[in-house]
Amino acid sequence: MIDQSNIAITSLNLSHFRSHRAARMVFDGRPVALVGPNGAGKTNILEAVSLLSPGRGLRRAGAEEIARRPEALGWKVSAELRGVAGCHEVETWAEGDGARQVRVDGKVATQIALARIMRMVWLVPAMDRLWIEAAEGRRRFLDRLTLSFAPDHAEAVLAYEKAMRDRNRLLKDQVTDAHWYAALEGQMAAAAALIVENRAATVARLALVQQGAETAFPRADLAITGPEDEAQGDLATVWAAGRRRDMAAGRTLAGPHRADLAAFYAAKGMPADQCSTGEQKALLISLILANARALAADLGQAPILLLDEVAAHLDAARRGALYDELCALGAQAMMTGTGAELFDSLGTRAQVFSVAEQNGLSTVREI
Repeated sequence: MIDQSNIAITSLNLSHFRSHRAARMVFDGRPVALVGPNGAGKTNILEAVSLLSPGRGLRRAGAEEIARRPEALGWKVSAELRGVAGCHEVETWAEGDGARQVRVDGKVATQIALARIMRMVWLVPAMDRLWIEAAEGRRRFLDRLTLSFAPDHAEAVLAYEKAMRDRNRLLKDQVTDAHWYAALEGQMAAAAALIVENRAATVARLALVQQGAETAFPRADLAITGPEDEAQGDLATVWAAGRRRDMAAGRTLAGPHRADLAAFYAAKGMPADQCSTGEQKALLISLILANARALAADLGQAPILLLDEVAAHLDAARRGALYDELCALGAQAMMTGTGAELFDSLGTRAQVFSVAEQNGLSTVREI
């Protein structure tokens, strides 16, 4: 039986969105498998769904990059969905090369409003190297997990980044007026306190939900490291004392924007960056599932999961285990794959859509 209480998209419409000139899909709450050859436009659909949450989506593309070419008329994504506290109509779009706009239930809204009505997490192939590349990607991953638990996290991050940009401008211009710095550092400190608190709560919640969980994927222990630990919560004092050093660097050198996320394969006591490629992927899947289980327990509703090419590097047993966990959660997981056989073990538990490309146009049909 389909769980009608979970967060889910019930219909999705795309207009001039990348390779999709026009597409409409209707969903019934089951997991969704999007199948077709590489380049057909499967990931474009996931990207469109990801823009129903705050931020730049799973590809981190600017609004001007998304519009179908060569028309460059702009683009639009509209959806009907069951959210945290009811049903909504959501639209997001950009005209020409303009900025992205959002409307919820017919009224202009901010992107942050989307975080309050939706919960969404994703895993894409670009994240397979998460544990061995730069810390910036790990911070984004942590903040995306955190946002699913704390919608106000987006506001705190935006406030912090805006004040820090203004402070960095003063530093680059060699401004020495302490009053200007004190005002900005006060704003940064207030936002930073919430960011640090939210991140710590997320790591603790994921640790708790993984204890004793019945899952085929390895437990990942997480730890936040970086300058925010050294500051021990008194970042305003650190920034005031470090102005001369920061001025020489031309940027702010301490704060939550410098934090890192460390992960460990718990059963082996091994840092994630020393694990095999397959183990690193399994740890990521484990964290996404833990995130979904925690939200299901806290809200009584599982989030939407976007899993791009998630089955490609899993053997049949692991694929089956993943699908069983998703179905047990009742989550609307949207997955892509090059062949329908990758989703055979889902049987009738999933909707399957074929995505094809011809003459530069993507088409979608349920099969």
